[in-house]
Parts: sequence; C-alpha cells; structure tokens
Amino acid sequence: MSQDFDFTSYNNIKRLSEEELVALWEKYLNDRTDKASRDALIVQYIYLIRYVVGRVKVTLPTTISVEDIAGYGVEGLINAIERYSPQKNTRFETYALIRIRGAILDRIRAQDFLPRSVRQKIKVLKEAQEYLKQQLGRMPTTQEIANHVDMDPEKVNQLLSEDVIITSLYEKKGSAEDSVEIIDTIQDTNKLNPQEEAEEKNVKQELERALQRLPERERMIMVLYYQENMTLKEIGETISMSESRVCQLHAQGIMKLKNILSENRSTRMRQSIVA
Repeated sequence: MSQDFDFTSYNNIKRLSEEELVALWEKYLNDRTDKASRDALIVQYIYLIRYVVGRVKVTLPTTISVEDIAGYGVEGLINAIERYSPQKNTRFETYALIRIRGAILDRIRAQDFLPRSVRQKIKVLKEAQEYLKQQLGRMPTTQEIANHVDMDPEKVNQLLSEDVIITSLYEKKGSAEDSVEIIDTIQDTNKLNPQEEAEEKNVKQELERALQRLPERERMIMVLYYQENMTLKEIGETISMSESRVCQLHAQGIMKLKNILSENRSTRMRQSIVA
C-alpha cells in the first residue's frame, strides 16, 4: 500500500461494522501473507495516524511537513498490524497508537529536515552569537545579533527556533565501557526522597492492580484518557462509541476504582490491626 494519502479522504472511507472488522482481523491473523486483508485493515485504522500527527506536529519545526510525518505514521501502523497479537490482551488501538508515535519520532530523530540554505543561515547566526558573547562577556540579545548580521530580529528568532534537534533521551554518550544515556545526565529538581519514591511506587502499583480489575473497555478508556491525553470525543471516535457513552463509562470506571482502592485500604487496615 502506498504511504501517500490525504486525510481529507478519510471521511469517504466505508467504516466496517464491529462484526465485519472482527472477521477481517480473523482472516488476516489466519494468513499474515494476505496483503489485501492487511491493506484493508490499514484503511480502517488510518484515523489513528491522523490523531497522532495532530498531537506531534505542534511540537515540530515548520520545515517538517505533515505529509512527511503522516508517511512515517503509516509505517508505524503497518508495523503494528503485522506484529499485533490478540493473545496479549491489549486492544489494537492502544497498541497501534504507541507504535505510530514511536515510528514518527524515531524517523524524525534520524533526519535533519532543515534545508541547506536555512542550516547555513543558522550557522552564521550561531557564529555571530558566539562572537558577541566573547566581546560582551555575556549572551547577546536577539536585537544585538540582528544588528550584527543586518537581519530583522523576528527573522533571527524564527531561524534559531528552527534549529530544533530532536534527540532521544535514551541515546548513549561516551565510550562503550562508560556510556551513559542522556536521560541519566538530566537533573530532576523535583526528585522525591527515598521514602516518597517508595510511597509513590506503592500507589502506582496499587492503581495498576485496581485498573486490572476493571472491565476491558473501562480500563482502556482510563488509559487513553489519562495516559494518552485523549479527549472523550477522540476516545469515542477511536473505539467507535458515542461521546456520551464514553463519558458514562469513564464515570463508572472512576467510581469502581474508588471502591476498589477503598476496599484495599480497609483490608490493609484490618490486617494491620490483627497483626
């Protein structure tokens, strides 16, 4: 299947019913060499790419086109379909969102999207910035850089903002023996003390166990809402459900979680008294 497509054509795609989609999945899972079934699944889930692209593009330089990242998203979707296993008890939409976002970010990290002419202008600005820093004994202002290179201050700001290097926090630096991931070199000013970390870990584990006791759809809504930051409307579109029904299930899920957590605390309290 071609990776070139127009999101506006999505509204013209015939959405399969839940029964038809299940049958299509069964057909593909029984024969993963069936490219026609795979392509049909891609068409049904293109809306996931549109969602991820909408979230990712606001953090990227203007020189990166929507078409580029949408194409990378297709690669992620294809990878998700080909690797998906229902036995893992994970809904495909949740699995695919992670794969699509990962594919987009991985490809962006590996490339420099700035045109050579823009990169050259940025180089001139950085050289001017360093020269002025040495002359002034401090970091120069945008106006001072603009005056030095005879350029409009707004243009200076625009070019410097384009110089975005998207680096994986998990990229290793240093020699093979002494390599360290960048994420480990970043100081966390909000880091908890050991006791607070232990308490937070216990809370997270307790919440994860409580989530596992929820029905599948309520659990998935919680994950998409709180972890993926999707709106109730977006969740409804993702799982083919009305926004009002998603809202209802979300409220039910919250109530059940409160009851489960309250029940767990009561059990621990009774056990501590007995002990």
